[in-house]
Amino acid sequence: MTYEDLLKQLTEEDDRIVVMTAENRAAIRRLPSMIGDRFIDVGISEMTLIGSAAGMALRGRIPVVHALATFLTMRAFEFIRTDVGIPHLPVKLVGAVPGFLSDGNGPTHQAIEDIALMRGIPGMQVFAPADNDDMLAALPHILRSPHPAYLRFNALPACVSHAPFQPGKAEVLGEGNDVAILTYGFRLREDGIHARVINLRSLVPLDEDAVLTAIAECALTVTVEDHFLTGGLYSILAELLLRHGQRASVLPIALDGRWFKPATLDRVLEFEGFTGAHLYQRISTTMNDGTSHRPVHETVSTLFKTYL
Repeated sequence: MTYEDLLKQLTEEDDRIVVMTAENRAAIRRLPSMIGDRFIDVGISEMTLIGSAAGMALRGRIPVVHALATFLTMRAFEFIRTDVGIPHLPVKLVGAVPGFLSDGNGPTHQAIEDIALMRGIPGMQVFAPADNDDMLAALPHILRSPHPAYLRFNALPACVSHAPFQPGKAEVLGEGNDVAILTYGFRLREDGIHARVINLRSLVPLDEDAVLTAIAECALTVTVEDHFLTGGLYSILAELLLRHGQRASVLPIALDGRWFKPATLDRVLEFEGFTGAHLYQRISTTMNDGTSHRPVHETVSTLFKTYL
């Protein structure tokens, strides 16, 4: 099933759902003919999109709004904060081509601060599925929630069979204790048994128990994200540790104060050091003993897949 098929099904089941876009129809091209006047395109005007969605939410609708993640979360940020966040309206924000998925675009179109912005709004839920299956599993829960929500759109093919989705519940793959890899988004792949991979499909609310357990049981914790270092998963982890008065050995892998070089996705991952081989090298170097942790090598070098 596609995102479009599921969204159509959900609109049929709940007449409160309205689908909206700011001329971003890539994933929902067929919907206008399927749902009629419950599809609204405001044109290239993200602020109008959010203001209109907030107005409909006040009248009992559940707006599902679509725009490029960079313009949705930045150009319309004040509208999201004021019109959606303050009154706590159930507007569902769907950001297209977030993170490295905006591979061929330059800095103006790279949404690599979106997690930081959206989680900074009180009450805003934030979801970052690993692939299409993960996203479809999350969508009904997101639309049923009374809270505003931001979803990083990700329709890439699944490479694992996912556990049932629960908001605020992480997906734990593997039970190794050499390294705990905390991540979200499209690079996830299950392989091997000596690394514990925590798929943080739900960033807000966060599965604190899964994260704290992994930190306590693993020698090294690694955060991997296609986002700025500031405000994303590394910051989420730091805040969690401080709040619980805990310490951990942490290796953050993120975009540290820079936008990424535009290219095809495989070349972006290679240039920015996010391929399996690069991740293994950084992790094994940090652990200071690559040879004694050969199972980690075998696992980490195949944890991340390029979908090209």
